[in-house]
Amino acid sequence: MSSDTPGPGPLNGLKVLDLTQALAGPFCTMLLADLGADVIKIEPPAGDMTRFGGPFTREDTERAYGGYFGSINRSKRSIVLDLKDRSDKQILLELVDQVDILVENTRVGAMERLGLGYETLAQRNPKLVYGCVRGFGDPRTGESPYAHWPAFDVVAQAMGGLVGTTGFATNEPVSSRSTGGDQVLKAGPSIGDIYPATLLAVGILAALHHAQQSGEGQFVDVAMYDAILALCEQAAERYSHTGIDARPTGNGHPVLAPFDIFATSDGWCAIAAPIQTIWPTLCQALDLTDLINDPRFLTNRERVANAAELRSIVENWTKSHSTADIVSRLGGRVPVGPVQRMSDIFQDPHIEARQMLPLVDQPDGSRSVQFAGCPIKLTSTPSGIRHRAPRLGEHTTEVLAQFGIGTQPRFIPPKKESSL
Repeated sequence: MSSDTPGPGPLNGLKVLDLTQALAGPFCTMLLADLGADVIKIEPPAGDMTRFGGPFTREDTERAYGGYFGSINRSKRSIVLDLKDRSDKQILLELVDQVDILVENTRVGAMERLGLGYETLAQRNPKLVYGCVRGFGDPRTGESPYAHWPAFDVVAQAMGGLVGTTGFATNEPVSSRSTGGDQVLKAGPSIGDIYPATLLAVGILAALHHAQQSGEGQFVDVAMYDAILALCEQAAERYSHTGIDARPTGNGHPVLAPFDIFATSDGWCAIAAPIQTIWPTLCQALDLTDLINDPRFLTNRERVANAAELRSIVENWTKSHSTADIVSRLGGRVPVGPVQRMSDIFQDPHIEARQMLPLVDQPDGSRSVQFAGCPIKLTSTPSGIRHRAPRLGEHTTEVLAQFGIGTQPRFIPPKKESSL
């Protein structure tokens, strides 16, 4: 690590077997690793499907892994096992005997076909917490008609309600590909993977607490579809109460105003002043004091009813001022924030103060890179990136020796990079 390495985290001493690939599963185990768990990544001989996909820095001559893989597999150790091979499968079973947690994100039935399903592993280690994330969940916790369907982030966002409520309403077109009506958009970050992964980490730790008290492990699963529905809780409760389908509302809010993204003379700015203690302050700061007692905008209810008109008035003012000027006027008084790109975020003093972009070494010793750090901050047992992501199979010998397993699995380094 190029920056200060944190001391033991709150999960120090926990041992995790990580049989995940792509994004959702590795993000879950990344959270556990950032919190101090010893995460052992089990990779097939060809490596995780994202390992060699990039991006790479110009200086990185080894290309042991790209930035995508490096970000979500930091602080883990890698061993290579071919789980279709009998001896390698036996090694995994011996590892299972000695760990606290196993996480996977294979298709329904895949682990069972390998003879490594939860029931088999729980017989060997009754305290084992077995976590999985799948598109539509596992039949053990609820038989979905889509259980055997594959899924990616965009599918979860679409089916779970996020896409249907994200975008601009009719007459506010943002996509030339739309055939009319509301213009819907998926979220930029892979929320359909990352939010289910985060919930799985919470579920695993809850099950672990139970196991430590009772000696009883259990199966924990999160469906990506379910997680996105939970994220869209407001749309669900509104439909149940009113029978009204939530529609895309642009950057505004269905029941709060002003609560929006406003154009400025040189960019965009978020402003939120829906409550009565803040609304007059906003009007005064923007030199719009006439609005304070305007009957159209007296309370949040009236402001929501006249949201389009209010937005037009506020934005007419913001368009004639720079983002910096608006932030200077409102900062600390009214909830406000500039719409930032990464080039802005990398310069923000908040990020440095919170250590949210730590420097991480590259395997070949070329220039260090920065990843989004752990947002979970603790005073006594700090979270953080403990070391760079591993080379493929880098810790095979070390891990097997640590667990007292003498037979080393076969491993031939891959000759061909992944196409992802």
